[in-house]
Amino acid sequence: MNISKLEQRVLHCLAQGGRIQHTWLDNRIVEIDCWNRDGHRLADCTLDLFRKLKRRGLIFSTGGGPYRISRLGLDCVRAQHDNR
Repeated sequence: MNISKLEQRVLHCLAQGGRIQHTWLDNRIVEIDCWNRDGHRLADCTLDLFRKLKRRGLIFSTGGGPYRISRLGLDCVRAQHDNR
């Protein structure tokens, strides 16, 4: 599956334990914030990018909670060296 650089960045953040918080308004998701495991916000994650990841099945939410990476998303993300 072809995944853009921004999609890879968001999926990598989620694969390391991050989450996507969403805000509902009139039965629609109107705002999202992508947080990494350290509590920092990822500015590259836009609403359009979120919808693309959700449509492809790379992220999921259970019980109205934050969105996490799915098994398919884990399979699609490329390994990256983490410079910690």
